[in-house]
Amino acid sequence: MPHLNEAILELETKLGNLLSNYEFLKEENEILLQSKNEIHRQLLEREQLLEKQDKQIKLLRIAKTIEGSSEYKRDTKLKINALIREIDKCIIQLTE
Repeated sequence: MPHLNEAILELETKLGNLLSNYEFLKEENEILLQSKNEIHRQLLEREQLLEKQDKQIKLLRIAKTIEGSSEYKRDTKLKINALIREIDKCIIQLTE
């Protein structure tokens, strides 16, 4: 009988350790998930900022060309031609 009691005590000890480790890992997992979500949110914000800055750069290039700078003249002409083609497509759709 004493051997059985020792086995039960050892089992209870191991079970207690297992539960303790489970709770610790559960809390650590929650912290890591929160950290991941925060990093993901920051990444999305930075991607949006980058897109916004790219648009601003394109607009500034167009503005520089309109001012008379020849550096971005080709890009501006291409953009204007693309806009004209788009307007022509809209006109054709309206006339149909």
